[in-house]
Amino acid sequence: MNQVTNVAYRLAVVATFVLCSGVSLIQAQAQAPVQATPAPAVQAPAEAAKAPEAEENPFAPQPAQPLPAGMTGSDTNDPRFALKAGLYDAGEVASGMKHVAFVKKPDAFQITATSPDDPQVQKTLGQLGIGDTSKMPKPIQLVIAQLAFANSDFAFQGNHLFQGNFYGINIYDISDPAKTALLTSLVSPGGQGDVSVYKNLLFMSVEMPNGRLDCGAQGFPPEPPQPPPAPGEKRQRRIPAAQQDRFRGVRIFDISEIRNPKQVAAVQTCRGSHTHTLVVDPNDKDNVYIYVSGTSFVRQPEELAGCSGETPDKDPNTALFRIEVIKVPLAAPQEAKVVSSPRVFIDPRTGALNGLNNGGSHDKGAEKPADTNQCHDITVYSAIGLAAGACSGNGILLDIKDPVHPKRVDAVNDPNYSYWHSASFSNDGSKVVYTDEWGGGLGARCRPTDPNKWGADAIFNLKDDKLSLASYYKLPAAQGDTENCVAHNGSLVPVPGRDIEVQAWYQGGISVMDFTDAAHPYEIAYFDRGPIDPKTLVLGGDWSAYWYNGSIYGSEISRGLDVYELTPTKFLTQNEIDAAKTVKVSELNVQNQQKIEWPAQLVVAKAYVDQLARSQTLPAKRITALQKAISSAEKSHMNDKKVAKLKGMAPSLDASATTAKTPADSKRLTALADILKNPAA
Repeated sequence: MNQVTNVAYRLAVVATFVLCSGVSLIQAQAQAPVQATPAPAVQAPAEAAKAPEAEENPFAPQPAQPLPAGMTGSDTNDPRFALKAGLYDAGEVASGMKHVAFVKKPDAFQITATSPDDPQVQKTLGQLGIGDTSKMPKPIQLVIAQLAFANSDFAFQGNHLFQGNFYGINIYDISDPAKTALLTSLVSPGGQGDVSVYKNLLFMSVEMPNGRLDCGAQGFPPEPPQPPPAPGEKRQRRIPAAQQDRFRGVRIFDISEIRNPKQVAAVQTCRGSHTHTLVVDPNDKDNVYIYVSGTSFVRQPEELAGCSGETPDKDPNTALFRIEVIKVPLAAPQEAKVVSSPRVFIDPRTGALNGLNNGGSHDKGAEKPADTNQCHDITVYSAIGLAAGACSGNGILLDIKDPVHPKRVDAVNDPNYSYWHSASFSNDGSKVVYTDEWGGGLGARCRPTDPNKWGADAIFNLKDDKLSLASYYKLPAAQGDTENCVAHNGSLVPVPGRDIEVQAWYQGGISVMDFTDAAHPYEIAYFDRGPIDPKTLVLGGDWSAYWYNGSIYGSEISRGLDVYELTPTKFLTQNEIDAAKTVKVSELNVQNQQKIEWPAQLVVAKAYVDQLARSQTLPAKRITALQKAISSAEKSHMNDKKVAKLKGMAPSLDASATTAKTPADSKRLTALADILKNPAA
């Protein structure tokens, strides 16, 4: 999505409509934890009005264009293609996954209106800063009011799940995932509410211009109507009037009392915080760092000193073409502040700040190269000293050994990519998966005529700090005209011996992908619901899908929170699932990627044996012998004699590793041998 100007809203279609009105898009209410209450059913927005309103309604389904020459689309024979529509009664289908729990949004985080004339809608629009709705089609009024309560990203700590929302944060008890329950809600304005957690601190991104320092309910007065442009002139971009109480940046809460979070700091930034990344320096135990990615307009210097939205040739201190680094002292988080603003797009040869551009993009056929001046998301992998930045027109690679001063070491672009959105490393750091949010999240981009290289994942090999494209992966099932669908947030599933990612695709649902062979990724599991509405494209579906300590959690934008478990199929055995469940972490912020370590347990060994059987790396007799020896050791409760037999099998596995046909199988053989040499109980 291109830079939004008058609003800090990531949802491209809505932003396009609202930009010319000079409004913000998130309702503000006072910061106050509220207890869970039963949530009434939220109805789908009304059908788009007929012409002429439909011509102005960005939510009306757009006709699909023919596939470009040489491109292929998604599969219409897949059972996901024709599911029944509905909000809470949509059709569902799954493979390799089991849906174990669903929790609706709490009442305070949704609007129950079914008509744009409902006073709730008009009140919400007024609080969003929309003073004049006379020229706004009524279907859009209802949709925008509902978007004010969209669920966003996740963070995890212990038995708690933190779900961001454009309206605040909901905190859930997941001690029993199948009985996930809301603990408390923190109503705090400003969108998009991305969250991270570290010990007793909770961080929240705020980007939109209705956010207040005090999380107040009143927002700010609506901007006066903008006069129409003179004939032949374009409407000028207008930045909201400066407000001393406005907040755009990163909020920091103390969650020592989990049911009563307290804001202890609010670090302002020039473009606000669309997303942020928690960075833990292994050499610094006293501080954590926050990388801030801002994608919105630059505020006025009258509101925050030093802010400039000029191009580099007019102002070398422009707030564009950089990220921000916040240093947070753990003993005194109230002293958190911006300590650097790295110029990660600089041309090292000339010193030009605008050293990268998208090289041109797909779709309309006439999109010209544009300078990259923002990152949407940055994933850090401190264990290898690198970060992968998804930065609108480019994927970049950063050296973060000095976390305060990250330095770009590589950058790539791709004519099949529209908007570089997010990134994930493989556990061994040899691959990076970048996502392309073509359409900004509100477009139907998985139709049969949408190319499967657009709005997809691009899988890159990573060697010697250089990225090289290996392949693309896109949700294989076609989706309908009213389902916003494009690649979005995902995380690794810790199956040993394989690179597996679970990923959200908005109303395309959830897809689990194996990218062990970077050149040949494939789907191994999925879950999908039908569209929210059969006639109108309404924002919904999964924003994020993450694995955490044995379960998969989906942040459903319109509906609530889902919990899933993987189930065995020909692509994934029960042993592999059980081995993944041996990995436990105390915290998970997906963009602060942690290195996965597996215990030397026999269940992990059994997963490797299953993989070696699947790839036919070992003869059937050796597979059977390994399975019997492992089973015998387990049944004997690790009898010394049985364990000795396992140890005796290790040398031949090491020998086989040297002649394995693929690097993946060689690693599996070595890892299996290592477990058998010293198996844990």
